Amino acid sequence: MPTLIWIFLLALLASIAFTGLLRRYALAASLLDIPNARSSHSLPTPRGGGVAIVVVFLLGNLILFQCGLLSSAALWAFLGAGAWIAVVGFIDDHQHIPARWRLLAHFIGAAWGLFWLGLPTLSLFGMELTTLGYVLAAFYLVWLLNLYNFMDGIDGLASIEAISVCAGGVLLLVFGTEMAGQRDGLILLMMAVAGFLLWNFPPAKIFMGDAGSGFLGITLGLFSLQAAYQSPPLFYSWLILLGVFIVDATWTLIRRFLRGEKVYEAHRSHAYQFASRHYSSHKTVTLAVAAINTCWLLPIALWVGLGDLNPLLGLMMAYVPLWLLAVHFKAGLAE
Repeated sequence: MPTLIWIFLLALLASIAFTGLLRRYALAASLLDIPNARSSHSLPTPRGGGVAIVVVFLLGNLILFQCGLLSSAALWAFLGAGAWIAVVGFIDDHQHIPARWRLLAHFIGAAWGLFWLGLPTLSLFGMELTTLGYVLAAFYLVWLLNLYNFMDGIDGLASIEAISVCAGGVLLLVFGTEMAGQRDGLILLMMAVAGFLLWNFPPAKIFMGDAGSGFLGITLGLFSLQAAYQSPPLFYSWLILLGVFIVDATWTLIRRFLRGEKVYEAHRSHAYQFASRHYSSHKTVTLAVAAINTCWLLPIALWVGLGDLNPLLGLMMAYVPLWLLAVHFKAGLAE
């Protein structure tokens, strides 16, 4: 345990330092996010700071593996899929990749992760998922990856979400049958994101960029599938923990699609974006999401994870209020 504490502390400090270096590089190279009509910020801001999260987490995984705290399958799943998605996002940050090729790259990353992790025994409405399960799991990972990108639109939000979800994942393991390798990985990711958050908390001094947001999306998705190996209800618990992002992004996508809009184009019609403009504050919305995750979604996720609440009923209890909030803040409506 003392060794682990030092690893986590080192990860936090490395993330803080590396993010600062990336900010200096972005300023020197004029890698700035310039505000436009679809932006939620008003000042040019350096981007690409999420690379620090990627590097610190993946190097930390190598250390955990060397210490015998991470399996080779998990190492290759997170290392291969995470690095691949981060590289694709980094290129897209600097030179736009057409949507169809970007989507293909996302499915390749998802397939790699599933190849190494395999597919846990899951059922949907009483039906066991086999080959169809792999297809659904791939779409699930790609959707999480992209929705995380969509939801990374105001200061601190994507970071707070990742920290909240990871903390919830750790508590699920603590109160259930603990899975040390996943616990250590979740804490490692929390430290990597926390170091970045010191630079990204409102008002942000640097943005995450597609490299970081896409990486977080697929990594959290892989963690959720890994947890399902231990206990199928934990998968539903993870869906609950990710509820704010899943509901806002999905409902917004559906409404934009039904209006005939190009859903892959940038916009400002997510609920969190309308809310940040309504309150004229990124901090208010980001802290509100942290409160929802902690006070509402986490207790329901634990209830389901402990086997005391039907998973589908738990999802409904968690998602219906979130959907009502999304409707209230006009998610998916044209500005």
